[in-house]
Amino acid sequence: MEDEQLQLWVERVSLQYFHRPFLHRATFNRRLRTTGGRYFMRSHNIDISWHQYEAFGVEEVEKIIKHELCHYHLHLQQKGYKHQDADFKKLLAEVGGSRYCQSLGMKNKASAYRYKLECVSCGTAYLRKRRMDPKKYSCGKCRGKLKLVMLDLKPDS
Repeated sequence: MEDEQLQLWVERVSLQYFHRPFLHRATFNRRLRTTGGRYFMRSHNIDISWHQYEAFGVEEVEKIIKHELCHYHLHLQQKGYKHQDADFKKLLAEVGGSRYCQSLGMKNKASAYRYKLECVSCGTAYLRKRRMDPKKYSCGKCRGKLKLVMLDLKPDS
């Protein structure tokens, strides 16, 4: 799907669900990974995550478009356009937009940790993102010595 097709899609959704025209630009942004879309208050343009479209398809992206159009139309009408505002919550529920986009699963909590410290005495494990010298620290439970263990970063095939 191209930006021109997205533009027409956003204009159609705006007229169909909000009964108001979308008069600005809508584009795909390939850098958006942790958010589904963005509404820019100064330019009134909308960015939609390309990764959401690839991963979840048309239905999910249409919910994201509705969400961003809620920001757009409420802001232009000088009503409560922020997530916590009652106007926003009400309009989002009316049009069937999503409050949150689905996770792309890029940040797996288990894979975020690269190092594991283990107590030699009691076996307590401490997960760490950064490497640290076990000689400088002791176990928080039993004051035993710690040993450093590297975690396997690649899952078994």
